Amino acid sequence: MPPDGPKSAYELAMERLRQKDREAGVEERPLTDQQKAAIAEARQVYQARMAEREILHRDAMRKAQSHEEIEKLESELARDRDRLASDRDRKIAEIKQPK
Repeated sequence: MPPDGPKSAYELAMERLRQKDREAGVEERPLTDQQKAAIAEARQVYQARMAEREILHRDAMRKAQSHEEIEKLESELARDRDRLASDRDRKIAEIKQPK
């Protein structure tokens, strides 16, 4: 994109964030190939665990007898989904940390 052309709101926001990072002394480092591979693996593990959990959930839903039991299973799935996503995000943040 030409430097004198109009910029999108996204580009302007990213410029402001980069400027704030420079002022705060945050160093921008690209991810290494090893970090990229580790992040991809962490995401695959999350997807596999979530798929397993959803399969178990569907099986339990078929066996559910009451509305309360269905609500309980739905809340358990939501809690597990949040926990797994949190674990994945924490693992990715650890991988991104400079050593």
